[in-house]
Amino acid sequence: MSFPDLVPDLARALPELRGRLVANQPMAELTWFRVGGPAQVMFTPLDADDLAYALAHLPRDLPVTVVGVGSNLIVRDGGIPGMVIRLTAKGFGAIESLGEGRLRVGAAALDKRVATAAAEAGLAGFEFLSGIPGTLGGALRMNAGAHGGEMKDIVREAYAVGPDGARLVLSLADLGFSYRRSAVADGVIFTGALLAGTPGDAAEIAARMAEIARHREEAQPIRARTGGSTFKNPPGTSAWKLIDAAGCRGLRVGGAQVSELHCNFLLNTGDASAADIETLGETVRRRVLETSGVTLDWEIKRIGIPL
Repeated sequence: MSFPDLVPDLARALPELRGRLVANQPMAELTWFRVGGPAQVMFTPLDADDLAYALAHLPRDLPVTVVGVGSNLIVRDGGIPGMVIRLTAKGFGAIESLGEGRLRVGAAALDKRVATAAAEAGLAGFEFLSGIPGTLGGALRMNAGAHGGEMKDIVREAYAVGPDGARLVLSLADLGFSYRRSAVADGVIFTGALLAGTPGDAAEIAARMAEIARHREEAQPIRARTGGSTFKNPPGTSAWKLIDAAGCRGLRVGGAQVSELHCNFLLNTGDASAADIETLGETVRRRVLETSGVTLDWEIKRIGIPL
């Protein structure tokens, strides 16, 4: 399917826009699951000023959705109406060492690249990021964590643009981090953050990152078409244990499958639709509720409309 082309009207309404507008951008090209319909219009801002200008002058009734590298995302088959904003490394991927254990990092910087930059600066505390697919912006949005660390441990302040185009500086308290979420309103778009670690031994940091890499290689289907961990861990247990106990390991719906290697991962085996993947996830949730009484909460973000 395709949406009406909004680009000509937006170009007229935003004459000073410097970023790129693309009508009906296929989202399956940009998500790790490789599924989903088009974005009605994709906007790639050149920098934070360009983003702020766009948000300040967009029609108020135009829906706005933000995506990163598509690692933790299901885009439904009908696509995403309105504008999809995608920050790229060119404008938002800088990593700058400020000394005193601090890094200033753009929202489009890959988490693994942030961990590597910290290691090169001799900073400990960032190693967990090497095992998280995605970018800093997504990590801020969901207080990403793994391997004993999470974003709240290293964030000192975050930078963002509000839905009205206002530039924001958010303190750690403003971010309101809790398990796999922040309290920041959905319409606020992260552009970067100030992070801080502690001086560490280079060999120990490298060993920890190598250990995380080995664990991911052995325990997770990292080379498959997947969106990462599908469900949040309920208090006191692991989602994968509940899924396994419910008999869902290897379960299929259409071209979607629960991973045999790690059953908190859903896979596109080659010809899955977004509906297949989401239906499989809901089937897993129902079976887990029936067998354990626990309701699993989605960790993967699901956006767009069904066909």
